[in-house]
Amino acid sequence: MHPADGDPAKKLPRSALMHAAAGEVLPGGTSRSVHQGQPHPIYAASGRGCVVTDVDGNRYVDFYNNATSLIHGHAHPPTVSAITVQARRGTAFALPVESQIALARLLRDRIGGVDQVRFVNSGSEAVLLALQVARAVTGRPAIAKFEGLYHGSAEAAEVSLDPDPDAWGSPSAPASVAYTRGTPAGLLENVVVLPFNDIEATEAGLRANAGRLAAVLLDVMPMRLGFIAADRDWVAAVRRLTRELGILLVADEVVTFRLEAGGGQAVHGYSADLTILGKIIGGGLPVGAVAGPRDIMHAFDDSGGRALVPNAGTFNANPLTMAAGLAAMRAYGPAEISRINQLGGTLRARLDAGLAELHAAAHVTGAGSLFGIHMTDRRYRDYRSYWRAHVADGDARRRQRMLHDDLRQRGFLLTTAGVGALSTAMSEGEVDAFVAAVMETVQRMGGMGSPAAHGSAPGTSAV
Repeated sequence: MHPADGDPAKKLPRSALMHAAAGEVLPGGTSRSVHQGQPHPIYAASGRGCVVTDVDGNRYVDFYNNATSLIHGHAHPPTVSAITVQARRGTAFALPVESQIALARLLRDRIGGVDQVRFVNSGSEAVLLALQVARAVTGRPAIAKFEGLYHGSAEAAEVSLDPDPDAWGSPSAPASVAYTRGTPAGLLENVVVLPFNDIEATEAGLRANAGRLAAVLLDVMPMRLGFIAADRDWVAAVRRLTRELGILLVADEVVTFRLEAGGGQAVHGYSADLTILGKIIGGGLPVGAVAGPRDIMHAFDDSGGRALVPNAGTFNANPLTMAAGLAAMRAYGPAEISRINQLGGTLRARLDAGLAELHAAAHVTGAGSLFGIHMTDRRYRDYRSYWRAHVADGDARRRQRMLHDDLRQRGFLLTTAGVGALSTAMSEGEVDAFVAAVMETVQRMGGMGSPAAHGSAPGTSAV
């Protein structure tokens, strides 16, 4: 059962009651911004494989997979078994556990240039620590990031996440714009913002600030921009320039690590100085990690006294996450990576073909098991062209929301921006059903008009 037709709010009475109760004890009724929506979020009851069931009994094929983190879908039996066994032994200790060694070895063996790993509890925390390490090792105060890219909630990484034209400055030298009102002006002075996929402007910005830059933070397929890929030549230029200028290159592989055994670095043919990990390496539990060569990772080493970057963390490398992560990653070897990537390729090819047949103003992006459906025929290669295509264009924005809302009513979950991820729990059957639903939805949009004219629920949002 899923809310395929009619008013979705009437299909979700228990979710509505839970959201009303949550509003009394949680700001905005949630602890996570992506849960927010109108008229209210959907509350999950359970998940198994690639299907989520909500508290009202509606079932959804999950192409969101908790922001790409569930590589095996929900309740993956080997992962559940590993968690259960460990929980019976104990959930947390003030002593280390052996499973952290095994998981660190697995990650080291998959990522080029990695000798050691530091486990923390989220990708945001890992980004924060990696930037601290870069500053400590280089003795420089500033970092560089690319405009519009998301790297979690570390303050420096949030700069210029979603600036608008009134604030974003020159195309070749973007302004450093605060994302929250809690960002101090002094922090902005030490964040250099560069345009994504622009070799000339990137080189100019790095050379102009070389003496004060500790690190460059890079994501080669940013989810925030709909999984558009970085140009290989641009990535190679970033790697060449950072080496030449003595700046550490920090690869954000929180999402892209699922693409290949060695992550986005293997796909784009480069090796970073530090690698940020998260999501799939935790087996569905909270996790983050910083990985790199021994001569940089020594910044965490406090075996001989106070470390350059002290990091305690009550739940760092906690036994449940280490057990879950090890089980999940052992089950995500070359055969499964190849299978899920081929399935993703099939999904994107079928969407492309179907949209072309309908002469729809839409296109598809992504790679491997990642995809984005964009309800515009305007292509883009950086944040500003993405903003113009998705934010400034009200028609495209309305169509994008209609796509999301209609698919959810048909029993499919993905983000409001139209991006999603496959899990190993999926087969061609789920891909066929999803593609058919997308085509039906696009056909229902027809020549546009008001959302209500096409049966789309106003204001509903992603789980």
